[in-house]
Parts: sequence; structure tokens; C-alpha cells
Amino acid sequence: MSTITSGVNWFEVGTDRPEETGRFYTDLFGWAFGEQGTPEASYRVTEAGPAGSIQGAIRDTGGASPNYAIFYVQVADVTDAARRAEAAGGKVLVPPRSNDNGLTFAHLADPVGNHFGVYAPPPGA
Repeated sequence: MSTITSGVNWFEVGTDRPEETGRFYTDLFGWAFGEQGTPEASYRVTEAGPAGSIQGAIRDTGGASPNYAIFYVQVADVTDAARRAEAAGGKVLVPPRSNDNGLTFAHLADPVGNHFGVYAPPPGA
């Protein structure tokens, strides 16, 4: 039996209608959102559910990409995870990149097309 080294601990809903999407999840699950983005790049973070639930956010795509909902797996090395995903028959949908805070992420697809993400926290976090 192998040892699990990475876990799902973040989700993201990308939408061109963040206000409506946020209201939906608030009405459905009682989630509250706090803005952590900028007026140009809204990123509304929530603690989704009771203790032990994973956290997530609604990201305003501004219509620049299709709407989506994905989970993220924390990994030690995003570039290596992308390489291993391709070697295992998957695809890299969004190549590894870092945000202004130093968080590195990529969007991947498994061999049947399911979209998911991987990320590594900023150095020293």
C-alpha cells in the first residue's frame, strides 16, 4: 500500500458572475465570503462548512475563461506534478505559474478529461 503524500485542501469556483454565484452558495449552504482580491481581480474566500471542511473561493473570471469548479491538491513541486500528470496520460491545461504572493499553481486534466488543480504555497508559508 502506498503512502498518501498530497491531499485535497482547496476548491475554486471560477465564474463571470461572482455576485450571483456567491449568493447561490450562501443561500444553499450558508457560506459567507470575504473579499481578498482587488477590484480588477475579485477573489472571495470562504470557509466552506464545519470544522474539518476544506476552504475555497469564488474567482471572477471576467469572462476570460469558461466557468468552472475544481479542487486543488497541495504538492511540493507544481512543475514536477505537471510533468508526472502528462507522463501518466493526463494533460496540462494551465501551465505552472505563480501569483503575486508566490503561490504556484497549475490546472491539469486526468486521462478522461476531468479538470483539477495543483498548488504549492509561497516559499516560507
